[in-house]
Amino acid sequence: MSVDLPRFTADELTIEQIDLLIGSRTSYLVVAVNNLSAVASKIEGRIEKAGLRCRVFTEYRAATLAGAFFSPTAPVAWVAGLGMAAHKLVTLNPDYEIGKNKLAGTVTVTFKK
Repeated sequence: MSVDLPRFTADELTIEQIDLLIGSRTSYLVVAVNNLSAVASKIEGRIEKAGLRCRVFTEYRAATLAGAFFSPTAPVAWVAGLGMAAHKLVTLNPDYEIGKNKLAGTVTVTFKK
């Protein structure tokens, strides 16, 4: 994403602050995250409590998976790809996307509508 997003550390991001960001329909980046799943779940819960829909995903997973389609583990890659496609259908047209980036230790929260 080329736009500079507001940045918060995982430690300084409170429930109240998440609620304010959701209320203002803001996209933002959470940095210095040790437990990606816990932070993503916390944000997901607040989004759903506000009556909005979201999709949680691992960033760059599709690109990594594309290379695996032609490797010896291709059957596993095909099954994983089908799972990703099914997940996108189930979470069709979300209000927010929550992307977990394991390498960078960040969670990107993007308002989509």
